[in-house]
Amino acid sequence: MTEPEGDVAVRAPRARRRISVVGILGELLITAGVLVLMFLGWQLWLQDILVGNQLHQQATQQTREWDRKAATAPTTGSGAIPVSTAPGNAQVFAYLLVPRWNQPGQADYYRPIAQGIGVADVLNKYHLGHYPTTQMPGEVGNFAIASHRSAYGGNLHLIHQLHVGDHIFVETQDGWYQYSFRNLEYVQPTGVGVLAPVPQTPGVQPTDRVITLTSCNPFYSTAERIIAYGMFDKFYPRTPGQPGGGAPAEVLKTVEGGH
Repeated sequence: MTEPEGDVAVRAPRARRRISVVGILGELLITAGVLVLMFLGWQLWLQDILVGNQLHQQATQQTREWDRKAATAPTTGSGAIPVSTAPGNAQVFAYLLVPRWNQPGQADYYRPIAQGIGVADVLNKYHLGHYPTTQMPGEVGNFAIASHRSAYGGNLHLIHQLHVGDHIFVETQDGWYQYSFRNLEYVQPTGVGVLAPVPQTPGVQPTDRVITLTSCNPFYSTAERIIAYGMFDKFYPRTPGQPGGGAPAEVLKTVEGGH
């Protein structure tokens, strides 16, 4: 009989590793951790992208419907800035467009604004919410809205990236209200002075038209609030026969292009 050579020599079998309860529990915890991270990635990133695409489609359909209605509506020609009556709770009545927040490879930023700031019926429905105690778009005073910073659409995820002078548009059935970003402010969650007709100066009679965007800060925390203020510049009426119903060029790109 020939002897085995080199590495093919017969070795004694290794002892099989014993499976312990602690080892099994550790592997289960690791698996659970991976699943939690995957869920958070879905909830805080991928879902926001997918929801953003869906909300853009809905907004585009709505603006085209408003264009059709405007084509048959009588023309007043008064030149006054229209102010709509506040709708019922959770009813979508406007859309927010912020060109600064358009991202390559994603649908341009075009998000619904609903009446009220209820978590279950407004904010968790992927909407921005209008504080009912504040003014409507175009009204003298403070049009204040709120949204989640991340998750449920992440409507104000990029609020910190606004630059002075950036345009913020609010679209309604009447047309487009253009505001220009002025500054950011950070307040405690109890800082309700930002909702006053003249922000942070309660009791003062307003003379300007202001937009106030509010969200949580820092990311994934409710420790404080980040506030963005804008001042009204101009109103673009919805005009039949004009490109995009008379929308300004920045808005027209969002509505027609989408990306």
